[in-house]
Amino acid sequence: MRVLIIDDDMLVAMSLKTILEYDKDMEIAAVGNSGEEAIELYNELKPDILLMDIRMEGMTGLEAGEKILTRYPDAKILYLTTFMDDEYIVKAIAIGAKGYILKQDFEGIVPALEAVFRGQSVFGQDIVDKLPELMSKKGKPNYEAFDISEKEVEIIEEVAAGYSNKEIAERLFLSEGTVRNYISTILDKLELRDRTQLAIFYYKNK
Repeated sequence: MRVLIIDDDMLVAMSLKTILEYDKDMEIAAVGNSGEEAIELYNELKPDILLMDIRMEGMTGLEAGEKILTRYPDAKILYLTTFMDDEYIVKAIAIGAKGYILKQDFEGIVPALEAVFRGQSVFGQDIVDKLPELMSKKGKPNYEAFDISEKEVEIIEEVAAGYSNKEIAERLFLSEGTVRNYISTILDKLELRDRTQLAIFYYKNK
């Protein structure tokens, strides 16, 4: 697994490099210190994962991530930050980041990278705990423009509430396979990647 590390605090960046190099499955492709450098190094090295800070001088990690994901939609970006701002969380997921974890959770960095490498979305428990609050601030989204049926709206609301496929099936009296099919169709219609982005879509469009 080749990881590109971007953090404007050189001490933090080098500490991350040292920690990750202890794992035999990790290879540090490069270390950079700005959003501009993130774009340049990503273009040059095409790492498996970009591990990046958010608040940096000049171009932020979110701005750099958005530019990278526009050019490379399959890029795997994991944000590592000390900030749990609502705006940052929503923006990170909206642009297609694969994860958002806090620097305080040092022990969770390697497992998060491994999960992202496997194609999963990873958000720290503190972030997950905030999602219901983020999604309860306004009313229901308007789905008319997306050709979403009433049943699909029900499924979206269940996903946004954090229920698993099995739980949704039990709550709506459907089979688990039917729920999976509904979610797949919904993701296609909304052009989203996964359940986490679906939950954020629910919040952003309320």
